[in-house]
Amino acid sequence: MVSRYLIVFIACVCIALPCFGGSSDADVNRSLCEVKRGIPEPLEGNIGNLYIEGQEVTVKAPADLSEGAVGWQIFDDSQKKLGEGKVEFIGPFNAKDICVGKLGIGWYKIKFIDCDGDVVGWTTAAVLAKLKVATAMDSPVCIDMATAWFAKKNTIKQEQLANLATLAGINWGRDRISWSQMEPEKGKFAKHTDYDISATVHAKAGLKTLQVFHDKPKWSEVVSERHGRFPADLRDVYRFCKEMAVRFKGRVQAWEPWNEANAGNFGGQTIDEMCYMQKAAYLGFKAGDPDLIVGWNAYGGISTDLHTKGVLANEAWSYFDTYNFHTYSWAIAYNDQWKPVREAACGKPIWLTESDRGLPSQVNGIWCDFDHKHEMLKAEFMAQSYSSSLFAGVNRHFHFILGHYANMRTNKIQFGLLRLDLTPRASYVALAAMGRLLNGAKCLGRWDNDGDSSAHVYAFSAKPDGKDREVLVGFAQEAGGWDQKGTFVADWPIEKKLKVEAVYDYLGRYVGKEIPAKLTGKAVFVILKKGQVEGIKLEKQQLGELREDEVCEVVLQLRMPRSTTKLGGPLWTIEPDHVIGTDVATEVELWAYNFGDVAVTGEVIAERIPKDFKLEPGKWDVTIEPMGRVRLPAMATIRAKEKINNTDNWFTLRGDFGDAGNPVLAFRLLDKWEQKKYQGL
Repeated sequence: MVSRYLIVFIACVCIALPCFGGSSDADVNRSLCEVKRGIPEPLEGNIGNLYIEGQEVTVKAPADLSEGAVGWQIFDDSQKKLGEGKVEFIGPFNAKDICVGKLGIGWYKIKFIDCDGDVVGWTTAAVLAKLKVATAMDSPVCIDMATAWFAKKNTIKQEQLANLATLAGINWGRDRISWSQMEPEKGKFAKHTDYDISATVHAKAGLKTLQVFHDKPKWSEVVSERHGRFPADLRDVYRFCKEMAVRFKGRVQAWEPWNEANAGNFGGQTIDEMCYMQKAAYLGFKAGDPDLIVGWNAYGGISTDLHTKGVLANEAWSYFDTYNFHTYSWAIAYNDQWKPVREAACGKPIWLTESDRGLPSQVNGIWCDFDHKHEMLKAEFMAQSYSSSLFAGVNRHFHFILGHYANMRTNKIQFGLLRLDLTPRASYVALAAMGRLLNGAKCLGRWDNDGDSSAHVYAFSAKPDGKDREVLVGFAQEAGGWDQKGTFVADWPIEKKLKVEAVYDYLGRYVGKEIPAKLTGKAVFVILKKGQVEGIKLEKQQLGELREDEVCEVVLQLRMPRSTTKLGGPLWTIEPDHVIGTDVATEVELWAYNFGDVAVTGEVIAERIPKDFKLEPGKWDVTIEPMGRVRLPAMATIRAKEKINNTDNWFTLRGDFGDAGNPVLAFRLLDKWEQKKYQGL
């Protein structure tokens, strides 16, 4: 979703040095070059008023604080006043730091008042628990960071963002790269870019990096098409991905080739286009670094059966190591909505690489802050979202997004966990609670409520504070919008008597050893010794069966004019499709590529043609040189249909190239495609 909203940047400049090593990674059971990871400490100066428990807290006043401020007051998340004092200025707009002493784990708001007692400014601070062990390399708690974009030419700020992520117990950070900036001229790559620096900064901080791109250079464009469309020649995709794999080896451990390609602002690509793009990118990345994790180019909107049908029909599962997708839905809807996701993943790890539920801000101006009620609601959402997604099948969860990120055009929707000056929102502290308490978590199931309760309890095997334990995450929630969130209360539902080691609240504070009798929207983390979960009535997740990979270096492509692509589909989702006239033979542009290093000879046949449709000639004898492509001349004729279902109008081509493999291309040709009003998130 990144290009839909206005990002506000803060500028600063510095340099960074690389620091990374290698071992093995359990993500997809293959050897990987990994970052070295220790226990993070705050940077000098405690950027963003972010402290570790036990430190003396010194709050920096906001840079624009009015000189009319004469006093300060500090409040916790319950709005309890904890202290107050006088403000002293040492120059215009330069107030002295405020020493508030040692504070417990939590989120704090510091208000500045004038001589009449009116609030003339405020800032925030947070205290986190210090991690007792390095974050596990298989921890599911990850974050979308877009470091290179949030801190363009600002290496100091890049280091600050990376540090704030590691203090919260983050495993992977998602960044963004620009193909057009990396390769401004065909075959000529830029040197010493922001993207190189941010990748090094991540590695230095101990973060693994998932990188994504969703643009192409102008030299690869077809004149009549939008900038957001995939390149016409898949060899450009292959070569770029191969170059990036080599260039970032050891610093970037995973890639997504494109972002939300189905969405209109990212090109409005059809599912067959997403599949052949994925295949070319996968082959390029693996040619550059066989150990890279290559994720599916994530779909935007609510995942649909039609999208899954396309993934399976194109046999695309062989060309991704992780199935990546996005959601901006309510947490309690995840499990039911993600049935198509679990099927499309074909038994491979599922990565949720963007996730949030946008919340309107209540503060005018560029800050786009929340009032107290909404500040708390967003913080509550964090544990609900992560725990629900892990049960629904997710292997890695990347919340959108770490830095200040607001839609200034529509309701000032705020997504960022940090404020404009990197001071924390309460949701950042809630993230840190999960990074620590769900460290290395694997979901064991959820309490089986028979669908008739607002009580939600999820069970995990995890390593909170480095100890091998079982963790229950419980909260109360029902359907409804933000105006209803935070109002639900439910009885603790599990009758089994449990031996509890500790209970922590939604911000990671220790609250004793007694499980609360009532659940609210503020999640509780119940720490148990191993074996305590046994005997609890748990619903288990059913994931898809792992399919056998059959990677083929020959890739088939349907390249239709942009004018034939129509954006249809259900609400909250865009499903582009090819629409042509009926009962008239229409030229279709088919290509076969050879990404191998030897020439291949074989045939391509039309394996499946819908009844009363034509694809002529229906068979092509093909010889393709290494890194070459040949066009397969074809004419298609379709009939009108009153109604079109997900299984209708599919054409399937299959190649036979002997030892080189059997490439597949499946696509739809429609006579119409319903355009429903798209409700953007």
